[in-house]
Amino acid sequence: MADSEEIRRDLLKAVDAALAGDWNAAHAIVQRHEASPIASWLHALVHKVQGDAGNSRYWYAKTHMDYERFPDHKAELRAIFHELTHES
Repeated sequence: MADSEEIRRDLLKAVDAALAGDWNAAHAIVQRHEASPIASWLHALVHKVQGDAGNSRYWYAKTHMDYERFPDHKAELRAIFHELTHES
């Protein structure tokens, strides 16, 4: 079982991959951490960018965010990064 610091590091790698346009790598990482609300948020964004609104909305429902909040995926990735780096 991964500890929270290991999950955080993994999710930061997923954000980096998404920023680089490697959505498949980001998806593979977030799938390993489905119990994490931040991983679910990033998972939702992956499906949003892929054009799969139904699947995206499913994952957003597991988070504190909603589908419409960020019209720009890079702004949303910055928000996810901020949450990962400013968590207590």
